[in-house]
Amino acid sequence: MSVLFAFIAALAAQPVDDGPIRTGGTAVESTDSVRVREAIAYSYALPPGAPTDDYALTAWCEALVTGHVRLGETLTDPSDLDQEIMRLGRLEAADFQAGLNAARDRQSPESLAAAEAAAAERTALWDAAIAREEEASRSEVFGLFFGLPGRCEHAARRLRETSPPRPPPRKRWGWSRAVRSPGLLQPDTPADERAVIVVCLRLLLDRQAAIPGLAQEG
Repeated sequence: MSVLFAFIAALAAQPVDDGPIRTGGTAVESTDSVRVREAIAYSYALPPGAPTDDYALTAWCEALVTGHVRLGETLTDPSDLDQEIMRLGRLEAADFQAGLNAARDRQSPESLAAAEAAAAERTALWDAAIAREEEASRSEVFGLFFGLPGRCEHAARRLRETSPPRPPPRKRWGWSRAVRSPGLLQPDTPADERAVIVVCLRLLLDRQAAIPGLAQEG
């Protein structure tokens, strides 16, 4: 058995009904309903090798569903059902990517590296399937994919919900503009006062530089 089919078999061994996954739609779901589905999803184990950290798991899920869609797109004449599966897969992938984007700035280098590695591993498996010359073989692999673990949706949701909104860009005075400002440094300012002003400006600018979101100007 190839590595790819071993992977598909591992997914198939997991319970398929580990909680419904909400995809698309405009109706607002109640908090209680979300929590119930989340509890159901987390009552089942993840497939072997899947990350447990929300960020890495979301990256893993995004690569998994994106690879499945890519594989389906290589089929010459996909059925209506296959096309619907790919449509829903694209929606899921966009949802996962939104979570990753929202939480990226809060991740440590180690967390980002783990997510990248998890996604790369899944992508490599789908690349192997896509590289198969026989379309019948690619179609078989596409049909063997039973979907994502229910935890994927909830991990991505938590990434979005725990990400604070980004503040609008704020401007700060750059060094040259501060020096040019009226009343700070005049030609007749005594040397000792000039030194104090320069030191204070430098301390102020250093402090501002440490605050995220402030744009350098000047």
